[in-house]
Amino acid sequence: MKRRVFLKHISGGLLFASVLPAFSCSQTPLRFGLITDLHYAQKEPSSSRYYKDSILKLRKAIETFNSSHLDFIIELGDFKDMGTSPNEAETLHFLDEIEKMLQSFNGPVYHVLGNHDMDCITKADFLRHTVNPGSANGKAFYSFEKKGIRFITLDANYNEDRSSYNKGNFDWRKAFVPQDQLDWLEGELSGNSRPTIIFLHQMLDSFSDIYKDVCVSNAEEVVAILERHPQVLTVFQGHHHDGFYSHRNGIHYFTMKAMIESPFPKHNSYAIVEIRPNGDIFLEGFDDCVSKEMKHY
Repeated sequence: MKRRVFLKHISGGLLFASVLPAFSCSQTPLRFGLITDLHYAQKEPSSSRYYKDSILKLRKAIETFNSSHLDFIIELGDFKDMGTSPNEAETLHFLDEIEKMLQSFNGPVYHVLGNHDMDCITKADFLRHTVNPGSANGKAFYSFEKKGIRFITLDANYNEDRSSYNKGNFDWRKAFVPQDQLDWLEGELSGNSRPTIIFLHQMLDSFSDIYKDVCVSNAEEVVAILERHPQVLTVFQGHHHDGFYSHRNGIHYFTMKAMIESPFPKHNSYAIVEIRPNGDIFLEGFDDCVSKEMKHY
């Protein structure tokens, strides 16, 4: 079924009942917390980045999340940073501190890998010092389901030769999703027709007017896969600290505003996302994060 036909049926209120029964079965909206780009480190501010304040901002976000009856929370990468010079032990200490705060949420917690998460440690180091629920634990890319909705997390932290980001051996302007992960993504979408949300750190909407340095270098390949599968609703991204939004062929691309920007308590950025039974998505932004209604039509 082509995407335009799929979306036309959604707008008529027909398809979720016949093809995607999960929406008609669950009358309770799915709700999750969203944060990105904390860059936590115990070092002094640089320009608009307030590294130390991120743990205070996260505590405030967790307080809101814990009182909001959420199904899970997810951070979209660049979870931590490093000190003024690369130091593996110090960086892992920063990661342990911010992970402990994140895990104070009273429900499942998921992670997405960002480029700064491998600034002076390995990808394996990051995965060993963070915890995802169930089969997602220890994985850089994975999928899971909640209330009949499929969630797919991607890892674009690969160099042009498709070697993995590792202890700063990368140019942040060059990010790739390697072929084996593209094949995995195609398989995930071909094998499951449930409504699907995509998470990753770097941006996929290079087709928009955003500058290309913040986008996945082979984003066109990823987007082509997503657009072949009409169940894909929205892509949530980080990396571009100002935030961004675009839409093409029935898929919303929402880039979250970074938490690290500007000092606490005047500034913060986090959100609660609600996926409604008819497929509409409402993102309630807090503080500097702008709210967004994303309808399917």
